[in-house]
Amino acid sequence: MGMAGQPAAEAAHEDVDIADFDLTAVPDGYIADPYRYFAALRRNSPIHRNPDGSYLLSRYDDLTTVYRDPKTWSSGKKVEFKPKFGDSPLYEHHTTSVVFTDPPDHKRIRGLFQAAFTRAALEALKPRIESLVDQYLDELEDRRTMNVVDDFSFKLPIEVVCDMLGVPGEDRMLIRDWALAILTALEPKLSQAQFDTGNRAVTDFKAYLRDLVAHRRAHPTDGSDGEILTALMNAEEDGEKLTELELLHQCIFMLNAGHETSTNMISHGVHEMLRRPDQVQRLRDDPSLIESCVEEILRYQAPIQINNRRATMDTELSGVPLPAGTQVNLLIASGNRDPEQFPYPDTFDIGRRPNRHLSFGLGIHVCAGNSLARIEGVIAFGKLFRRFPTLHLIGPAVIANRIRFREVTDLPVAI
Repeated sequence: MGMAGQPAAEAAHEDVDIADFDLTAVPDGYIADPYRYFAALRRNSPIHRNPDGSYLLSRYDDLTTVYRDPKTWSSGKKVEFKPKFGDSPLYEHHTTSVVFTDPPDHKRIRGLFQAAFTRAALEALKPRIESLVDQYLDELEDRRTMNVVDDFSFKLPIEVVCDMLGVPGEDRMLIRDWALAILTALEPKLSQAQFDTGNRAVTDFKAYLRDLVAHRRAHPTDGSDGEILTALMNAEEDGEKLTELELLHQCIFMLNAGHETSTNMISHGVHEMLRRPDQVQRLRDDPSLIESCVEEILRYQAPIQINNRRATMDTELSGVPLPAGTQVNLLIASGNRDPEQFPYPDTFDIGRRPNRHLSFGLGIHVCAGNSLARIEGVIAFGKLFRRFPTLHLIGPAVIANRIRFREVTDLPVAI
């Protein structure tokens, strides 16, 4: 144990100064290791006023309080994004997407959107996921080396989600580029070039999807192969369907979110496991740990590090008064390392139970695709570490200079 009864992992971060911490201008070293800053925030300033007037929430209990109270804490972004995006395609997308809407629109859209993630739809995808993973591992065996991101962690989720929406294989790099541009616009600090690129991506993506929807209307499917675009177009709740604009933006969201989180999960998972050969051997000795292994990867390196909410009324958190209109940044990755919830939070333990991490959110906005991401992780990690016991790193992981998303851009390995 460390000082004042804290676990040693927390005490190790005592030297970090967060008095002037600014999420829009993070210090040198933050990208490499944000967790030491999160530990200092939890300890010294758990409800921390950022220089822009928003607040940073770093403790697990405060995050769950906000997630569970959508009436007080709005997910809608029309107020927040108007100054940032104006009347732009990015504004249209990020205020129409189900993840950034409030009830009653959220309930209606999510209910229709959920048609894509029924138990039957997910079961239909499993053979395809297993086949894809086997294909990538065959290629690794032939070559003996691979870049995990390009050859494995990106390819699997983008292939799966594109299959679900009927996107042809030759167009999948387009999807990746558009997704990166649109999601980068959510970073706390945005350049003019990033703004322009993001807007072009939304416009081009919508035009592409209009053609895809027209093709699917002319050639509907029964969904037996896991393709769900037809189901999305036909889904009704109380006789109401998605409007064309809602359909296009939910498809964009699904294609973006459907591969971004899973790609980062797989990349980080391979990296964290290969840094700890004992954990790889532990999984090989006891394959029943695969599900808790996936959960620990999600906790330890949250693919989405930050979420946001806005107070709809005067309220308070942990005794701190917050007036209506207050913007809060939910530091998911910090909540996932809170020692009050996770004993020895900086220890990577594939057998950790319970593991109520927040990487998929909580409450009405819990990630609709969380079950699919978990299936991908179970199959990908299970097959990879079972087949290649001598897999090892041959270079460092390169982490992207992004704040909201924790992304590995390069991870070379060999067998």
